[in-house]
Amino acid sequence: MFGPTLDRLAAPKFFYPFAGRLLPWLGWLAAGLLLLGAGWGLGVAPADYQQGDSYRIMFIHVPAAWLSMLTYMVMAGGAFVFLVWRMKLADMLAKCCAPLGAAFTALTLVTGSLWGKPMWGTWWAWDARLTSELVLLFLYLGLIALRGAIDEPQRAGRATALLALVGVVNIPIIHFSVEWWNTLHQPASLTRMAGPAIHPAMLTPLLLMIAGFTVYFAAVLLQRMRCEILEREQQARWLTELDAP
Repeated sequence: MFGPTLDRLAAPKFFYPFAGRLLPWLGWLAAGLLLLGAGWGLGVAPADYQQGDSYRIMFIHVPAAWLSMLTYMVMAGGAFVFLVWRMKLADMLAKCCAPLGAAFTALTLVTGSLWGKPMWGTWWAWDARLTSELVLLFLYLGLIALRGAIDEPQRAGRATALLALVGVVNIPIIHFSVEWWNTLHQPASLTRMAGPAIHPAMLTPLLLMIAGFTVYFAAVLLQRMRCEILEREQQARWLTELDAP
């Protein structure tokens, strides 16, 4: 259907046009999911019996928090592949993930503060979940700064890959912090062994928003990788011969 096999897609020559064909589908799907989820969550879902309408910020906060961690795992996966197999497309993946992860993490912290003020009476608390999420933001910013400080792409890729893999330890700390410590942050509502503790009228739009954020991330990541390929491969013969947008 899409032409090159998965192993050939590891080469920028084949990945670039493949991503270009996939982008419109992902863009429209993300727009549809986000519009449906936001309309349902903000206009149709009932108010919470304790939090009132202020809980609706979770339709942004929870997907952003999910993407802040997922993006890091995708980035760390790319870093691992680059270190082991020296695959330059994997390094491009890791590089393109860092700014997106930083944006999702910052959005998580901002919306969490907006949610925390009416619930906890404060914009910020040195809660285990909040603090570990802040550490995640510093990791993203550190990776961006480290890569920018090294001119040679291979050296920059190796240095940032090592830091990204060391930082993976923070992801389970974020996820399990509400179980390991007594925190202000509410316990997990979606990933409980007994099933989600959210009413279906609220759960459905939340899942739509999570799906929409995830597809949006995939679309933006592919577009950023195409731009990175253009920058790194600008002298390649295949690129000058390619009839692609």
